Amino acid sequence: MSSSPAAVPAAVPAAPSVRGGVPDDRTVVRTLVSLKLRLLRNGLRRSRGRAALYVVGAVLGVLFAAGIAVAFALLDRPTEAGSAGDAGVVLAGALALGWAAIPLFLFSSDESADPTRLTMLPLRPAPLLRGSVLASLIGPGPLVSLILLTGAAISGADGMASAVAGAVGVPLAVLTVVVLSRSVAAGNARLLSSRRGKDFAIFGGLLFALLVQIANVGSQSVFGKAGEHGLDLSPLAPVASVLRWVPPVGAVDAARTAGEGRYGLALLQLAATAGLLVLLLRWWRSSLQQLMVTADASTLEVVRGVQGARGARFLPGGRVGAVMQRHLRYAWREPRAKAAVFTSIGMTLVICVLSVVQGWATVYLVAMAGMFLGLQMLNLFGMDGSAFWMVAATLLTPADARDELRGRAFAVLSYAVPITLVLAPALAAVSGDWAGLPAATGVAFALLGSGIAIGAVLSVLAPYTMPADNNPMRNAAPGQGGLVMVNSFGSIFGSAVLASPVAGYLGWALAADGPTWPVLLVGPAYGALVAALGLRLAAGRLLERLPEILAKTVER
Repeated sequence: MSSSPAAVPAAVPAAPSVRGGVPDDRTVVRTLVSLKLRLLRNGLRRSRGRAALYVVGAVLGVLFAAGIAVAFALLDRPTEAGSAGDAGVVLAGALALGWAAIPLFLFSSDESADPTRLTMLPLRPAPLLRGSVLASLIGPGPLVSLILLTGAAISGADGMASAVAGAVGVPLAVLTVVVLSRSVAAGNARLLSSRRGKDFAIFGGLLFALLVQIANVGSQSVFGKAGEHGLDLSPLAPVASVLRWVPPVGAVDAARTAGEGRYGLALLQLAATAGLLVLLLRWWRSSLQQLMVTADASTLEVVRGVQGARGARFLPGGRVGAVMQRHLRYAWREPRAKAAVFTSIGMTLVICVLSVVQGWATVYLVAMAGMFLGLQMLNLFGMDGSAFWMVAATLLTPADARDELRGRAFAVLSYAVPITLVLAPALAAVSGDWAGLPAATGVAFALLGSGIAIGAVLSVLAPYTMPADNNPMRNAAPGQGGLVMVNSFGSIFGSAVLASPVAGYLGWALAADGPTWPVLLVGPAYGALVAALGLRLAAGRLLERLPEILAKTVER
């Protein structure tokens, strides 16, 4: 056999350069960038629906950002009504604040943001930092930020000098906000990856949603009216006068400063942002170096005494009390369960705050709290996941099934009833409708009992998987979206239908000036009756549905 060039493989990859067991710096950078691309691709390949949602969301985000950028670019130049550059400065400041807050709320949902996943690899901080910077610039987020900051810079630009300053300042600002986000994530990686960090993300996310709604209402009240010269931007002037000196906002405002002929001041704004970028990179590198050499507390042997539940003596005896204690413990320790509880409370508080700000507050809004908290009975066994088999192994008789559901219902009532009793007088005090407090409380308890009944029945008839991963946006396994829709809309509609007799009487009493105080007596009694019937109905089907529930609750 003759030797020929064709016999030599033509696609043999070159071996990566390794020195002393440590990969070459350029190899590390290329690997980190390719790893980010691989994570994006694999995430999209998990399901077609997820890929379509990601693509559509990215396209809509880019188009929305482009529309905002064009609107800012078309704003009028400085007039008596205010400067268009002030609006651009405020936009840049809000964007920088959002990038700084993103890792605090969504740290666990972004695998590439957690540097502790690379602690076992022989990597030096310098190439790890360079590769992480390049990888963090991949994705729709930096592109959307680039478009928005370009529009913010154009809003105050004027002339060729502004174009030059903007061409330098905008990319510098984008790089700075991205590095700011990653620096915050690396500096707090241990905390954010712990259970306390996930709890903080839940509370912070609810607070952030509340602040967004308050800011939305405030912006509508300030800019809701247009003057003779167009939109009045003068309220933004005091805020912008401070933000334009804060990097990286100053890099965007340098386009306006250069357009006004103050070149030295524009250079100072760019230099301040560059200095902040250097400090953030140094902080990021020191955080990476510390993470690489510091042992994780979870790997250390910790001996802790077993402490009994402090409130166990106040719980019912037997299986009901044990189930109640277990459910409350999961609701406090499990991030997904805690997120569900506080999301229900947060949604009610957001609506109540908006009603107060917009002037349509009423004590009857407490009924939403009763409905949302009652629906915490939904998908009881899906939250257990594959561990439900241990519960199923102990369900031998119909009495066991009733005690299991009754204990979980009592656990929900243990925090739903106090929250309702606290929120109802608060709404009455804010709205001044103390006369409607008894009826509103009665309707809330009727909806609470109806929600418990519907939730118990749907938990048995239509359970679905709650994946035990770190992504809070993923609330069901692929292919179970229909079950989620059935639970969500079916529970709300079913609760409203079950509570319609009490709500119907209240509506008649308000329309005909009849007595509303009987609702305070009828509502809780009716809710308790409906809840008891729903629990009995669900318990009757639980034993025969155990195989189907086990099949549904195990993640696929």
